Amino acid sequence: MNEAFKALSDPTRRKILTLLKNNNMTAGEIADHFNMTKPSISQHLKLLKNAGLIQSEKQGQFIIYSLHTTVFQELISWAFSFTENNKDKEGEK
Repeated sequence: MNEAFKALSDPTRRKILTLLKNNNMTAGEIADHFNMTKPSISQHLKLLKNAGLIQSEKQGQFIIYSLHTTVFQELISWAFSFTENNKDKEGEK
């Protein structure tokens, strides 16, 4: 989970995730949305993939990137666990 939070701390990586929320994309399609080199985008994709936030699948000569929603569900579940504890404590008062 630490790697996921580290990956989410960067605005470029968050924008990549937003792009992938709508459509699966190739690295080139993702790079078209940024004013940076393709190797820089590849590095961001590598970090997102290592954090488990995205996955890739080779289709012909292209690699298609998509969100890995299971990790997002785990993050959301973890975050909501704090609100559940607070509700339990409020009920005890």
